[in-house]
Amino acid sequence: MSSMKNPLAAILDSNKFTGLNYQYWLRNLKIVLASEKLLYTLEKSPPKEAPADVSPEELQS
Repeated sequence: MSSMKNPLAAILDSNKFTGLNYQYWLRNLKIVLASEKLLYTLEKSPPKEAPADVSPEELQS
């Protein structure tokens, strides 16, 4: 996060995930994402992966 627009994003830089601090790190991540209106990215399921033999035209339709 070199060029941060949101000052709250500094929370993630100063409190990096180490494995032992998962709950605090996740809470901070949710705070930053909520402030940027991006919290839905944690709450939604990822899109299904397209088969390898699909052309770019088929993906857009």
